[in-house]
Amino acid sequence: MRRISVLIAPLLLATLALAGCGGSSSSSSSPPTSAKVTVTGSFDKSPSVKIPNQKASGRLDVQTLIHGQGPALTSTDALVGNYAVYIWSGASHKLAGSTYTSVPALFAGRLLPGLQTALKNQTVGSRVLAVIPPKEGYGPQGNPQGGVKPTDTLVFVIDLIKAYPSNADISGKTVSAGGSGLPKVTSGSPPTIKVPSGNPPKKLEAKTLIQGSGPAITKGQYLIVQYSGVNWRTGKVFDSSWSHNAPFGFVIGASPPQVIPGWSDGLIGKKVGSRVLLSIPPAEGYGKQGSSQAGIKGTDTLVFVVDILGSYSPGGSAS
Repeated sequence: MRRISVLIAPLLLATLALAGCGGSSSSSSSPPTSAKVTVTGSFDKSPSVKIPNQKASGRLDVQTLIHGQGPALTSTDALVGNYAVYIWSGASHKLAGSTYTSVPALFAGRLLPGLQTALKNQTVGSRVLAVIPPKEGYGPQGNPQGGVKPTDTLVFVIDLIKAYPSNADISGKTVSAGGSGLPKVTSGSPPTIKVPSGNPPKKLEAKTLIQGSGPAITKGQYLIVQYSGVNWRTGKVFDSSWSHNAPFGFVIGASPPQVIPGWSDGLIGKKVGSRVLLSIPPAEGYGKQGSSQAGIKGTDTLVFVVDILGSYSPGGSAS
């Protein structure tokens, strides 16, 4: 279910591992004058980045350009942030990706060593510049999918918008425990999901278990959620964000889709802070092909309990 942009996908795997960093590189708050990268602009706005027309210094250089007043990131936090990343190759450079004109990204995985160092102990509300040499980036293999050669330096500008702990949960009002032909859900993080003995519903069912007080979800927003998924046929959990020790982020209603149709159809209109029970028939799940990796057949109905932690509109702020 996890689909992230080509360039950043190898950086974000499971949890934001900020404690400790690989290698023996040095970092500096003042990059060498011979390879100085400069950044201007305000927080959460697209930055203006100037990279010299010369080779990079080969050192890891980190600058906190704007010091935020929020909490410091911990070793288990996931981070929502906007970023721009440049590929610095020899005396030339190019913009490889930016979220400032779309929706932010969730940094909820094992990062490149240079990013680990750059983000360690930074505070929410900060803007961080990281000039990452190859040995602190993709190493000798580079990243052919992202167009990064083994000799390329990466330049990241990251705005730290919000941190989510690995056990982040919701605090709305309980309005249902499921049942009446749907699975019963016992409160907890993760919740316990008990599938009934009868046949599953033929159509998509989306039932609010805990009512949040935030705004309603709309198409195109970037959502941060916790979830557990159970196969109705087996009654067993096949995936859970809690087991990954990190929330999950995706754009709802994206094209191409980032999640199965039942998620997009079932969560639109629900409120931030809610827990939602989804009963998803095969056609709105993994289809006739199923998912052999997860033990899901083409005839299996899936059950998800989804906690909606936050939402982010394109070019807007958090909800």
